[in-house]
Amino acid sequence: MPRINLLAWRAELRARRRNQFFIGLGGAVVAAAVVIGLASLVMGAIIDNQHARNNLLKGEIQALDQRIKEILDLEAKKDRLLARMEIIEQLQRSRPEIVHVFDQLVRTLPDGVNLSSIKQKGASIELKGLAESNTRVSAFMRNIDKSGWLKDPDLEVVEVKSTGKKGDATAPRASEFTVVAKQAAHPEGGQP
Repeated sequence: MPRINLLAWRAELRARRRNQFFIGLGGAVVAAAVVIGLASLVMGAIIDNQHARNNLLKGEIQALDQRIKEILDLEAKKDRLLARMEIIEQLQRSRPEIVHVFDQLVRTLPDGVNLSSIKQKGASIELKGLAESNTRVSAFMRNIDKSGWLKDPDLEVVEVKSTGKKGDATAPRASEFTVVAKQAAHPEGGQP
């Protein structure tokens, strides 16, 4: 029987398969590197695109924040203007009230009572004057209480003083008084 040596052919086949394996492995590594590189480039582009969109959104948000601040400033100005308008309207409505108050003061003032000063702070009116007697001051306070434009009279001070020269016992005496009353509120500004 003839002997055939197949070892060389097998060694060549093995070497060829090994080379093909390493070439395939190298090709797979290169292909994987290319795929990873492409994926990295694509992901980098996507991330850069998202960063650009985020920066655009941040810019728009800042612009909107600025507009919101301007709107809030305008609303604050509007509120201040409305408050001023309300005060002006209130003053316009209350303008005729002082005429009614003076009219009521004249109507409530009994004979023998003279006013020397009138001061108003808000709704409070301070009346100072001279009266021939304490009973006339009491009558004045009762008249204020009955008035539609004045209310809550309060006698602060009453002093009896001589109206003549010092030391003259026959000189007439007068009561110096201070009365504080409140102005009654009438929203329509009409007669109560």
